[in-house]
Amino acid sequence: MVTPELQKLEPKVHVGLIVVITGYGKGKTTSALGIVLRSVGHGLRVCVIQFMKGDIFAGEIEALKRLAPQVEHHLTGKGFCGIQGNPYPHAEHRENAQYAISLAKERMLSGLFDVLICDEINNALKLKLVDLDQVLDLIESKPPSLHLVLTGRDAHPEVLQRSNTVSEVREIKHAYREGIEPQKGIDF
Repeated sequence: MVTPELQKLEPKVHVGLIVVITGYGKGKTTSALGIVLRSVGHGLRVCVIQFMKGDIFAGEIEALKRLAPQVEHHLTGKGFCGIQGNPYPHAEHRENAQYAISLAKERMLSGLFDVLICDEINNALKLKLVDLDQVLDLIESKPPSLHLVLTGRDAHPEVLQRSNTVSEVREIKHAYREGIEPQKGIDF
């Protein structure tokens, strides 16, 4: 079978977008990882910083390693603060999140990346692991051509206001609520 050559679109004006993926449904990180795949397909360089995740293995960790050197991945969290029996005190979570926000700003300003994904930063803000002024500074310091993606529940209204694109993931039904354990490749 012969595959036809696909038309490649190019925007007349390149604009670095601020994208927020929020809500209480499953799929915020998965959506951001879709942006990673799409970006890599266009030859863009991506940095992913996971603010909360880092205590439990997830398939994306290995997948992102396979996309290096086009994708740089940082697990900076100690898990979800205050839930699912997480043993770490708030102060340790905050210390890790403070490292993550400074790393995000450094990587964003390095000029090495076209896309920066701050996974679960909205949760980190809601839980006071990072401060609103730090997140707003990150947004306002963004180079004009860089795409900045912010994921996690409870996106702050001021973050939403400064964004170009906001998607809300809403749960309609989830297998976990039916007593089905999280499944490899779907949930982690």
